[in-house]
Amino acid sequence: MRVLVVEDEPGIANFMRDGLAEAGYAVDVAVDGEQGLHHASGGPYDAIILDILLPKRDGLSLLKQLRTDGNRVPVLLLTAKDTIDDRIAGLDGGADDYLVKPFAFSELLARVRALLRRPPLQVGTELRVADMTMDLAQRKVSRAGKTIALSPREFSLLEYLMRNPRHVLTRTQIVERVWNSDFFGDLNVIEVYVGYLRRKINKPGQTALIQTVRGVGYRLLGDASDV
Repeated sequence: MRVLVVEDEPGIANFMRDGLAEAGYAVDVAVDGEQGLHHASGGPYDAIILDILLPKRDGLSLLKQLRTDGNRVPVLLLTAKDTIDDRIAGLDGGADDYLVKPFAFSELLARVRALLRRPPLQVGTELRVADMTMDLAQRKVSRAGKTIALSPREFSLLEYLMRNPRHVLTRTQIVERVWNSDFFGDLNVIEVYVGYLRRKINKPGQTALIQTVRGVGYRLLGDASDV
């Protein structure tokens, strides 16, 4: 899943970027409100972590503009102001949650996971396709009851496929959601990671769940009737 961090303090921004990346998220960083609005308006993000006090455009103004434009991406506000009025202003302005600085990264991660559980494509903390289950809270995958060990990137790729079963996802769509916006590598890397996933989730006698749509991309089959 892809997350946008809008934070002007380099130390905090790098701390969040590195931690979220280690947890398996694709992360972009904007250092002021104008840059944040540009990123948020132009890129497909699953969540935004937004500081309130920003240069050029403050976080509440940015949030208001996103909601006015119809952008409903979940937003976690960061604030150094732990007052009731500030929290109410943020929530009334369209924020989904808030976190007061300083914060523990474990709490930030938990709140991001909570935001990502809210979209209609997901119910509770599990994704299930055919006989494969993904536990988003514990970041575990199993098929036919057997646990599958995945790297963070493999997990993110499989999560995107499982959120969109039966839908053909182009290589461009996959790069936008699973890799960062500054990815300029060879799109063949997607084929490499799909190969990794196939070898891990498909065992002898099991249905091959990931299908290549030649010249377009990939889709995850939903059940035996899709084959």
